[in-house]
Amino acid sequence: MATEPQTGKQIMGQFKHISTEATKQMLEAGTAALVDIRDENSFAGGHIKGAVHLDNVSLPDFIVEADPDVPLIVCCYHGNSSQSAASFLNEKGFEEVYSMDGGFEAWRAQFPFETA
Repeated sequence: MATEPQTGKQIMGQFKHISTEATKQMLEAGTAALVDIRDENSFAGGHIKGAVHLDNVSLPDFIVEADPDVPLIVCCYHGNSSQSAASFLNEKGFEEVYSMDGGFEAWRAQFPFETA
């Protein structure tokens, strides 16, 4: 959770935006985890290598099992739904959460051979 500089209070629901390029760098360096919140069929049809599919069924286990200190990148279709999911995950205790701008569609356009 972020801390408000003036008061020292924790700020809930804060996340950062991240580009596809920065996402690729963090994943290649092994310094972040990636979750994909698209529907199961879309995920099965193609996703970023190493992504974990996250939906309402898998979410509770993910929250319990994932390391909240590892930076977490959230991916959706176009970078819109990932923002609310990133905020939610931050509120659940994940310290450093990112919403990937442009979503999977931007990734696929930029890195077409980097999908599973």
